[in-house]
Amino acid sequence: MEFPLQTGPVCLRCGNALGSLSTAAGPVLCRACRLAPPPFVRAASYGIYEGRMREAIHALKYDRLHGVSTGLGRMMAAAIAQLAGEAPEEMLVVPVPLHASKYAQRGFNQSRSLARAALRFLRKSHPEWRLTLASSTLLRQRATETQAGLNPHERRRNVRGAFAVSDPARVAAQNVLVVDDILTTGATARAAARALVEAGAASVWVATLARAQRVEGFLRTSVYEDMEEEGPLAGASAADSEAAGFSSNGSIMPSF
Repeated sequence: MEFPLQTGPVCLRCGNALGSLSTAAGPVLCRACRLAPPPFVRAASYGIYEGRMREAIHALKYDRLHGVSTGLGRMMAAAIAQLAGEAPEEMLVVPVPLHASKYAQRGFNQSRSLARAALRFLRKSHPEWRLTLASSTLLRQRATETQAGLNPHERRRNVRGAFAVSDPARVAAQNVLVVDDILTTGATARAAARALVEAGAASVWVATLARAQRVEGFLRTSVYEDMEEEGPLAGASAADSEAAGFSSNGSIMPSF
């Protein structure tokens, strides 16, 4: 079973599937980006948040199978590589942070794990890039309600003002790449980018491992419902994990 990739025309800004909104005239923006342009320049993702991709992300976040971060990091590197030729070659790489309470509960930040793994691959594939991991640059200054089950308006309100920059001088006049595991409606990416821009960042770009499948502004209900719930592999046995495509040490089995 392969990891699902996003195909077809997408929004030039956020990467949302355009469906019938696309035209032969060239790249266009989705309705959300036309009405309210995001504070980031462009968002790129590797694949779709469904099937094996969903299972792999849940294995990392909830089952703590850290071995999958290598395979997922390679995919994250491929997502970042989509920005080649557009994004600056020198950028600060800023993982979307967890609130302290969530970090204490989970014990690690999956976005930071993915960013670190991706940078290892990019140093070989794009040696001309100068990407610096800056994990403590962005802070989640208040605990937010889980995004699961919230509609787009509620998601935007939930993360509004949730982020702050720890040292504005660190990002002033710098180009920043924000890294996260999943992009759903873009509310988190917008809020994080806004905090960085207000702190003086020259530009903000976004890369995620996966994005929810949306077409013409509609998002699958199942994605809303499970974005922060326990993954399907929670409490799974080694046999269960291998049946889903993961080895006993947590690595992604070589079928991709």
